[in-house]
Amino acid sequence: MLKEILHNAEQRMLKAVESVRNELIKIRTGKATTALLDSVKVEAYGTFMPLNQVGTVSVVDAHSLAVTPWDKSMLHPIEKGIIAANLGLNPIVDANLVRVPIPALNEERRRELVKLTKKFGEEGKIAVRNIRRDENEALKKAEKAEHFSEDDRKRGEQDIQKLTDKFIKQIDDLLAIKEKEIMEV
Repeated sequence: MLKEILHNAEQRMLKAVESVRNELIKIRTGKATTALLDSVKVEAYGTFMPLNQVGTVSVVDAHSLAVTPWDKSMLHPIEKGIIAANLGLNPIVDANLVRVPIPALNEERRRELVKLTKKFGEEGKIAVRNIRRDENEALKKAEKAEHFSEDDRKRGEQDIQKLTDKFIKQIDDLLAIKEKEIMEV
């Protein structure tokens, strides 16, 4: 029972860290990456679809992306979708693709992005702490149901705290890397 609770805690905390990592990938750092356009939805054939389902997104160089639609009639809807996503990008329709130059970030925008990364990091830490609380409650319930002793419960709480510390450190490391990336000129 104790091992199940610890395993459950670890799996849930791992998902919380992955969630933070996925949010941080989407934040623009001034360098081109295809993940920047993951949140873009394009109106295609009467419905909104993710950009990667109507064309291929590729990195041209460190400061530009290219979107090559599978259907040439999708050039302008792709352009509108990128503008509507409010990412601060200005796409340019070329002959048979959409070029997306990635502008350099100014100091003020960099600071806003660092605040945003810290917000995502704090949300991840809160999620990890909530998982710790939930699993400690599960330990107490299992102890009351006489599945194991008070000493086992305390050992379990210590193990859950070690997991919590480990995953919070991982989130802090992710934040430090992303902040350095954003502030890099």
